[in-house]
Amino acid sequence: MAASSQLEFLTEEQINQFHRDGFLLLPNFLDQGDVQEMRSRSKQLLDEFDISNHPMTKFVTGDSNQSEKAHVGDNYFLNSGDKIRYFLEEDAVGSDGKLNRPKELAVNKIGHALHELDPIFRRVTLKNERLRSLARDLKFHKDPVVPEHNDRYGSPIGPQYTDPVSALGFWFALEDCTPSNGALSFAPGSHLTHTVDRRFVRTANGGTGFEKLCEPAAPLRDEDYIMKPCPAGTLVLIHGGVLHKSERNTSEKTRYAYTFHMIESEPPAIYDEKNWLQLIRIAIDVDKQCEKDGLNSDWYLKATLAT
Repeated sequence: MAASSQLEFLTEEQINQFHRDGFLLLPNFLDQGDVQEMRSRSKQLLDEFDISNHPMTKFVTGDSNQSEKAHVGDNYFLNSGDKIRYFLEEDAVGSDGKLNRPKELAVNKIGHALHELDPIFRRVTLKNERLRSLARDLKFHKDPVVPEHNDRYGSPIGPQYTDPVSALGFWFALEDCTPSNGALSFAPGSHLTHTVDRRFVRTANGGTGFEKLCEPAAPLRDEDYIMKPCPAGTLVLIHGGVLHKSERNTSEKTRYAYTFHMIESEPPAIYDEKNWLQLIRIAIDVDKQCEKDGLNSDWYLKATLAT
């Protein structure tokens, strides 16, 4: 581990806590100006969302005994890696095929190329010196890649799967997260005791489903989870193997969040064709974009190779 004098942002205690618990809360990582700008931009995106030509794709990933249609997996979703697209709440579409609520309340998430295509989210993600310093301190990856970005409620499908597992989640609270509006809960240390036993994949018929990797460990009890409410501006680092969840938001308050996952590049980690989100290189002039954004081209390529 790096000596304290070499650390740029995190402390040794924070690094040890992350490796022990599998998660770490960093309050005030984003200043309130950035939080307000990202939240306002999210609302603007929702206002501009044209529902008239939307395929009514719902964001559903639960692996119940329902049919395969229970999982999101149409082309609108699977081909969203280089686009900004909108995915609806499971119960937002009525039997008549129309929204049963205002579109602003019907969208579950926006993804998956916000960090590449939207200047506000790109600046906060790729031009964030604190984020770069944090990544260098944590040393979780040798050569990191960012395969996806989500905004809105941030209810994740799950991190992209690599062999070996290498996902690291970055979860930003854009509003106060409380017990009543869906604060995150974690099972501390579960990344050390529970192996990833399934993955969300593209299936042979073009849809999606879950692939079993090994026999699951004994399920945890509710009391094994610790809820972690946090104020807007907090960054939550999430180990790809730690068990975590959030309850459905049943309050009258929204809970906007911005998330992305960072994974290891190949080699040493393998990112195969089964992953639901395939690595797509957005056609841009990297040198000109780096010059415009004031970025180091090496960092830029690592962070945008898989959007």
